[in-house]
Order: sequence, then C-alpha cells, then structure tokens
Amino acid sequence: MRALALRHGLTVSGARPSLPAYARQLWSRRDFITAFATAKLTAQYSQARLGQLWQVTTPLLNAAVYYLIFGVLMNTRQGVPDYVPFLLTGVFAWTFTSQTIMTGTRAISGNIGLVRALHFPRAGLPLALALQQLQQLLFSLGALAVILFCFGEFPRPSWLLAIPALVCQTLFSAGLALVMARLAAKTPDVAQLMPFLLRTWMYASGVMWSIPHLTAGRDLPHAVIVALQCNPAAVYIDLLRFALVDSFHASQLPPHVWPLAAGWAALVFAGGFVYFWKAEETYGRG
Repeated sequence: MRALALRHGLTVSGARPSLPAYARQLWSRRDFITAFATAKLTAQYSQARLGQLWQVTTPLLNAAVYYLIFGVLMNTRQGVPDYVPFLLTGVFAWTFTSQTIMTGTRAISGNIGLVRALHFPRAGLPLALALQQLQQLLFSLGALAVILFCFGEFPRPSWLLAIPALVCQTLFSAGLALVMARLAAKTPDVAQLMPFLLRTWMYASGVMWSIPHLTAGRDLPHAVIVALQCNPAAVYIDLLRFALVDSFHASQLPPHVWPLAAGWAALVFAGGFVYFWKAEETYGRG
C-alpha cells in the first residue's frame, strides 16, 4: 500500500514537510500573513474611543511613568544628555520586542479555531503577529520623530542607520516569537511566566538608564559588564539611540556592535524557525 501511495504522489496526512518545502509554503502564504497582521492591528483598539491612537499613547504613558520613577525619583537621568529622547527611544524599541514575544506565546492558543479549520504553515501565525508589532512600531516612530523635533533632534544621515537596526531587531524578535509559540503551545503556563521574565530582562537592557554610565566606577566582574553590553535587547536599543539621538555617541556602543546585532538576529531567527518547524505536525491537535 505504501508503494502504491508513493507512486500516485500521496503523502501521510499531517506529515511535516522538509524545511525548504516548508519555507516555500510559508513564502507562498505571504499575502495571508500580511493581511492577517493588518487585520489584527486594526482590530486591536477597535473598541476604544481613541482607537488607533492607543498605538502611540500606550508607550508614551509607559515612558512618562518610567521618567517619573527612574528619571526623577531615582535620578537616573543625571549624566545622560537628552534624557527624554534617550528614554523614549528605549521604551519604543523595548515595547516592540517584548510585545512581539508576548503575542508569540498566544499565536497558537489564541487562534486555535483557525489552526484546526485550515491547512497552512503554522509559522505564519507568530510571524504575522511579529509583523503586526512592527507595523505598530512604525506608527510609534512617527510620533517619536515629532517628539525628537521638539527636543532639537532633526533628521540627519545617521537616521538611516535605524533601518538596518530595525531589520535585525525584527528578525531577532520574530525568532523569539516562533520559539515562544511552540513552547506555549506545549506548556500554556509559559505565557503566565513571561511577564516576569520580560520585566527582569527590561531592567537589564538599559531602557531607563545608560549601561556604560551605570557600570562606570563600579566594581563589577568583567563577565557581568560584557553580558550587559552584549544583551541583544540592549544592543538594538543602543543602535536605535545611536541612529536617532545626536548626543548618543559611538563610544557608548559595545565593541563590534553591528556584527553582534546581525549575529543575534541570524542565530535566533534561524534557530527559532527550525525549532518551530520540528513540531509543525503537532499544532492544533488535542
């Protein structure tokens, strides 16, 4: 029977395709991924009176809280020029990565009806949600540009460096979304744990303070300083600051920052894609 089925091009129902075939299937569904991301973005605040303005208002309110607590009460703004642009850039960049990861944990469970009803590469779901967060970030960056103008930061050639920085950050965040989608599909409790892990990661990523300024003059082990500098979230935040904030200089970046950013992006995205693909045939069962 197996030979007969193979001779007529039949395959096992639900069998996992090869990795190249899976990538081709995913690429052929790119229009669906884009449409799904846009629909999710449009529906996200459809019940709120301010509607899509919350895409910008939410990170701005977070930044205001962080400025009050860390910038004013804890005085982390001391020694950091242009602290408001510095803080806002960090908050917007961090929000993109953290929200991409959080939505990734709900990519399968939150769309289980779609998963069970239709046949398509399941990786399209976390990737669509990552694209949704990227679209939201682009809205936020428009508001950030206006704020930067108000603080004397005007467009200059270095702003173009934000493009490769965001490309690397998007690949890195999408890779983590793929990892979390598979983990949460198998162990739903992961979604409950992630806010605590993300909050700890945020504090270690220099969102509210300058890592070089924080570590200067402190008797910290060299390995700790290197770990803080090479933290991928901190790398992408600092690259965006370097591109957009004039007072943030290259001396504040870790050594070999661009290879580091590209390496994190390639490693995490490729690893996340393969990790998700290995369980493709199990999603939606049960």
